[in-house]
This record gives sequence, structure tokens and C-alpha cells, in this order.
Amino acid sequence: MKKIMVLEDEDSVREFIVLNLKRSGYTIIETANGDDAIKTFSSEKDIDLVILDVMVPGVDGVTVCKEIRTKNSSCGIIMLTAKAQEVDKVTAFMSGADDYLTKPFLISELIVRVDALFRRINTHQSPGQSSDEIISSPFRLDLKSRTLYKNNNPLDLTQVEFLIMKHFLENANIALSREDILNAVWGRGYYGEIKIVDVNIRRLRMKIEDDPSEPEYISTVWGFGYKWIRKN
Repeated sequence: MKKIMVLEDEDSVREFIVLNLKRSGYTIIETANGDDAIKTFSSEKDIDLVILDVMVPGVDGVTVCKEIRTKNSSCGIIMLTAKAQEVDKVTAFMSGADDYLTKPFLISELIVRVDALFRRINTHQSPGQSSDEIISSPFRLDLKSRTLYKNNNPLDLTQVEFLIMKHFLENANIALSREDILNAVWGRGYYGEIKIVDVNIRRLRMKIEDDPSEPEYISTVWGFGYKWIRKN
């Protein structure tokens, strides 16, 4: 059973979200403040995805997101906020969110985002993939365990970051447009902003590069996108 934790302090909004998610076949856990959300996530071991409102009583949603990421890198996270400023979106993604919706939103759009994120979480080995791993020294991407190793040391990636790495390694030394990365990772039906690609690349660089300000592996192709530089 796919289980979702919803953090939303407005009762009417939370009830509406929960009702529609249940109608879509999901099991829901409700929380109304950040402190309870952190406690609930720690006590419930099988939460697959969380929906977090940013502005909630107690610990804010961004802090909850960071706390969840320290405990679980594979859980899907969607942030909700009434704020529309660019800095808030960047903050949400850099804290570990996989997706972002600005209030007010259509419930149908939220359901689409939830369904799409579950598909990404549950995506395993690609059809026709002949190997269980992809190697680009000093990196090794284990497709079965969905783990990236650098010099045989595991790196803690989110599911989105894993999929970005997989797409890069499968297309090493090829310039990939932002649109190509967006379609490959988030799907062609994704209607969010393309900025999500840049922010996730920034976050990924912080994890894999020795010096993120001078990247050796993820090269920027100015005005176009990015390219993975294979060293071997």
C-alpha cells in the first residue's frame, strides 16, 4: 500500500487533499504542525511520500524537509506554499524537495504530481539494460540498489538525483538540453518550471564534485544545458 504523510495546518485544505488522495487509492497520515510531522515520520517506517506545507506552526516545512532527508533519501517530497518568489522555490529544492506547487493549485495537478513521483520512486532497471551497473570512474552507479558510489564510497542521493545521474551516465560526453533532462527525469507530462533542473543539478554537484564551484564531471553547456564528462 502506498502511504503518504500530509503536513498542512489549514483543516479545510488538509481535509480536501486527504479526501482526494484517498479516492486515488493512497493511504494517508495527517499532521498539522512541523513538530508532529517529524515525530510521525520517525515513528512510521513505511511512508513513501510526504506533502509538506511550508508555512505551518512550530517547525516550518523546509526544516521538516531537511530532517526527512537526513533520515531517508528515497522518500518522495512535494512542497506546498502560498509564496511564489523564486528564492522560495530554490530553497525548497535545495532542502531536498522533489517537486513544488504554489497555492492555490488544482487538486488534479497535485494528484498528477503525486502519481508521477511515485512512478519515479518505483522505476527500476530500464528495459533492455544489460548490466546492473554503470561505471564512469571514479563513479559506479548500482542500478539494483539505486546507489551511487564514488571511489567505492556510497553517496546519499534522492530518487530524482539518482535518475539524473543515470541519464547522465547513459549519455556521457553528450550535451543534454534542460528540456531533455526534464523529460527524462520528471516525464513529458510534467508542467512545472524548468528551473527545477538547474536547482537539482546544483544540489547534485554539491554531493559529487570535489569543488562544486569548479565542476569536473557535470559541465554546463551555456545557453543549452549540461554534459557529463567521462574521464575514462
